[in-house]
Amino acid sequence: MTAIKDGEYTATIYRLIKDGQYVEAIHILNGQLQKHTKSRAALSLLGFCYYHIQDFSSAAECYEQLTQLHPEVEEYKLYYAQSLYKAGTYSEATKASFILDNPSSHTKMVKLQACIKFCEEDYSAAKLLLEQLPQDDPDYVYNMGCLLYQDGKYEDACRKFMTAMQMLGYVPALSYNIALTYYSMKNYQQAVKYITEIIDRGMREHPELDVGVKTEGIDVHSVGNTLVLHQSALIEAFNLKAAIEYQMKNGKAAQEALTDMPPRSEEELDPVTLHNQALVNMDLKPSEGFEKMAFLLQQPSFPRVTFGNLLLLYCKHEYFDLAADVLAENAHLTYKFLSPYMYEFLDALLTSQTAPEEAFRKFEEMNSKLTEQLRKLAKQVQDTRHIRDDEAKSKTLQDYDLMQEKYIVVLMAQAKIYWNRENFQMVEKIFRKSVEFCNDDDTWKLNVAHVLFMQNKYKEAISFYEPIVKKHYDSILNVSAVVLANLCVSYIMTSQNEEAEELMRKIEKEEEQISYDDPDKKVFHLCIVNLVIGTLYCAKGNYDFGISRVIKSLEPYNKKLGTDTWFYAKRCFLSLLENMSKHMVMLRDAVVQECVQFLEHCEVYGKEVPAIIEQPLEEIHAHIGKNTVTYEARLLKALFYEVIGWNK
Repeated sequence: MTAIKDGEYTATIYRLIKDGQYVEAIHILNGQLQKHTKSRAALSLLGFCYYHIQDFSSAAECYEQLTQLHPEVEEYKLYYAQSLYKAGTYSEATKASFILDNPSSHTKMVKLQACIKFCEEDYSAAKLLLEQLPQDDPDYVYNMGCLLYQDGKYEDACRKFMTAMQMLGYVPALSYNIALTYYSMKNYQQAVKYITEIIDRGMREHPELDVGVKTEGIDVHSVGNTLVLHQSALIEAFNLKAAIEYQMKNGKAAQEALTDMPPRSEEELDPVTLHNQALVNMDLKPSEGFEKMAFLLQQPSFPRVTFGNLLLLYCKHEYFDLAADVLAENAHLTYKFLSPYMYEFLDALLTSQTAPEEAFRKFEEMNSKLTEQLRKLAKQVQDTRHIRDDEAKSKTLQDYDLMQEKYIVVLMAQAKIYWNRENFQMVEKIFRKSVEFCNDDDTWKLNVAHVLFMQNKYKEAISFYEPIVKKHYDSILNVSAVVLANLCVSYIMTSQNEEAEELMRKIEKEEEQISYDDPDKKVFHLCIVNLVIGTLYCAKGNYDFGISRVIKSLEPYNKKLGTDTWFYAKRCFLSLLENMSKHMVMLRDAVVQECVQFLEHCEVYGKEVPAIIEQPLEEIHAHIGKNTVTYEARLLKALFYEVIGWNK
């Protein structure tokens, strides 16, 4: 920085503050403070600058000194208490608020104390303090809305926020609160309307915050956690947008919402953004996701859903021991952050690893309670059909859908106990018992189809697979490749070859369109369908046709060879080699030559393709040179030579 001439310090500092260059101003002011330790001007401006860069602890230190040096100035006492509150030191902030002895500061003191009580989760005390304010005070209306929201009265809260908006005019944080109430009521359309307004205004009024720049791949510097950023409510709006997209199962859009927000370095990220980053990128970067969630759990404050989400994600990735450890180490968080339903579900899920029968009984008890609640809600849904209150109808249907979702989650966990034992008849029996509540649910239909398929009940499986596929027929690649493959196999096994071919033509047509639009994109749907059909013929002992089908399915190798497709292919080859070594199968020389040639192609194209996807938290990692398709293809080729005697 250029040296400042004597007599120009004041002008320079005020210019930097006006331009929002608070860090540079702080650097100069700290230098001045070392020369004049009790300078009122330096301390006052320093506190102001620290407050604007959200360094509230440093701001509090400045204002504490000012209250001691100038006890007659009431504003310093107020700023000191506010800085402590913003820094999250609530007990000190409460003590500091009582120093405000001037009658003119009484209202500000009450408001500050109400905010402190709210943050300490003492909602009844916060309400008592707010009731001391005049009811036409916008802050009273605004904060009462916050208390109503906390109490789960989202519609009443929304009305309060709307009233406050009429009194105060447009305030980004208030607009965000309205969006949040709509989100909590699952009215995503209205929530998005308010979010879009926050983002559009933020981009227009603060172009310096670089909204959307990171998504476009431009390397930019952090904009920092400034007061301007905080007041724009852009971070909160993008986080809520990501949450809506995640709920709507639009993973890519959720990721984009997080990269669109003003750029900040990782150490500057707030807990909500860190949690959401972990959640939406869990499929791509699971190790990083677990690391972020575990880090958040060790912090003094973190989003309420962090604890439950970490436990569920551990269970999803089958790290049951880690989930049990987290639950045991954080018993004090259980009652605070887990609903009774969530706790019972996790308890049964963890029990299923050591005592499956006991877990089955626990799930059965849960489903009995949920069944009773579903019947009551079903009756309420029937009753509301006769009244004209659309809002009541909508709320009752939402309650029913939420309860049905909980019921299906428990049902699937219960069925999985028998699925893991390959007792498919019992799984089918469990599903048939639940038909009363689940016959319209796609998740239930899909799992019923899978269990029928596993029992070779192909005709019945078709009746469940078909409606799901037809529902997404215009964008068929949105359907899981395994579902399409199972439906094709079911068609073949029930002599409906024309239907199978038509479905495969449809998949091929969509894949060609994607290849035309994005030549570098790998799409595996048709390949996996052909692999599953090939596997079926191999399982029936027709290796000549089955292996040829598997080989053709992976052409062209640069687009079709991937970890999943290699998994299916190598199983067929291992099965073939096992039967050849037992002299149960004889292959024509031309087919053997075709197999060897196929494995040589896999060697060439599989250097960068992992043979297996490693679990995110594995302590012992696979050898980097061995975890490739190339390495496994060479092993299979060596086994071929061994079995057919070419190496002798």
